[in-house]
Amino acid sequence: MTSVGSSILTALNAGSGIDTSALVSSLVSATREPKETAITSRQTLNTSRISALASALSSLNTFADALTEVLSGADYTGTVGSNDTSIASVSLLSGGTPAGLPAQLTVEQLATARVISSSANSGATGTTAIGTGSFTLTTASGETKTITIDSTNNSYAGLASAINAADMGVTARVVTDANGTRLMFKGETGAANDFSISVAADDGASVLAGLGWSGADSTTMTSSSTPQNAKITLDGVEYEFASNTIDEAIPYMRIDLNKASPGTTVTLSMSQPTAGLSDLLKEFVDAYNTLMKALNTATATGADSSTAGVLNGVSGVRDMKRQLAAITSTQLSATGTFKTLSDIGVSTNRDGTLSLDTARLAAAMESDPEGVTNMVNPKVSTTANPGLSALMDTVRDNIEKDDGPMKSAQKTYDALAEEFTEQLEKLDTQMTNYQEHLTSVYAAMETRLSALKATQSYLEQQIEVWNNSDS
Repeated sequence: MTSVGSSILTALNAGSGIDTSALVSSLVSATREPKETAITSRQTLNTSRISALASALSSLNTFADALTEVLSGADYTGTVGSNDTSIASVSLLSGGTPAGLPAQLTVEQLATARVISSSANSGATGTTAIGTGSFTLTTASGETKTITIDSTNNSYAGLASAINAADMGVTARVVTDANGTRLMFKGETGAANDFSISVAADDGASVLAGLGWSGADSTTMTSSSTPQNAKITLDGVEYEFASNTIDEAIPYMRIDLNKASPGTTVTLSMSQPTAGLSDLLKEFVDAYNTLMKALNTATATGADSSTAGVLNGVSGVRDMKRQLAAITSTQLSATGTFKTLSDIGVSTNRDGTLSLDTARLAAAMESDPEGVTNMVNPKVSTTANPGLSALMDTVRDNIEKDDGPMKSAQKTYDALAEEFTEQLEKLDTQMTNYQEHLTSVYAAMETRLSALKATQSYLEQQIEVWNNSDS
């Protein structure tokens, strides 16, 4: 790239014989290189630290999430089941384990919704006009919504779309069959979710005029379903619910009612976990050690900076290792003989990795299997009995909190990354200015040297003339 200074040299037609361009380039390089090397070296280390910190947090999240997934899986919690899914089916809800099973269920009545149908209009389609005016929905709770029917929505489909957009708990659809086109209106299930319809039609003979319904069938509107609650008997106690999907009867279990069958008893049960606690703790220790060994490598000390770990001396990572190392001594249960992982054979080694004493774990399981299982994986996590998964989540949250050492370290290195970029940009500017200055200086020198050479040449010629005239 041609600089201003080099342009000056060209313009002056300087010719001292000195390669000032190479000289300037060498001087600029000699000044730039040590400064640039110092910045880029620190920049490379900083980039490596940013990447390593992100990797450490990602590994921690992967470990904690995997632990939660494993402990909440059927292998460690068991599975819920129904001996007659045609009447009622069941599934687990997150957050805990159902208690009080097996349970005896009888479905006396399903929850239903109000369903109203208009009379069929032979030859009509969804786009057929129904008349203008207003259509008002009123729910049993007193909520009211009035829809204006005009040229923009004057059709079966237009009214149905407006009703659905009103979000009143009443849905509408257009049905066309061999008898013609009609509107179907359906409310939510449950005895308290009835609704009524009133209309004000501009034309008393229009389809819209016949869509009113206030509890009694007419020649234009017919109810085919009455709103009612689901009625069940669970372990001899009668209950009513507005929905056929019940989450409240048994904690952490969803019951889907599929059909009413008075007099038929359905057994809801839960199988025992198929995986042993010993297998779980072995997997936990192996996965934990993989994480800790990676952190140890990243924080290793060396003879010098070239052999030390990229995160050596980073306080956030030291804090992370400290909190992870405390897991074995943190109380997981407030009662019983076994309260911590160390009580059942999980110990912390000097390098922060874990060891599992399988003989000690076996003795603990033989002594109090329910107590050990509840300590590690309680049916319901509480402050006093969080369980291993909840403890890991707490440790993770503490490590990743915004004002914690780990996040502070990330913010520091992110700020340094911007600073190093700015330093390199500033150095580029400084070296450009330095090059222009040197070029200008040497351009002036080149001009002076050229003038001196011209004077020298003139004097030599005059002396030669004088010498020749004397002879």
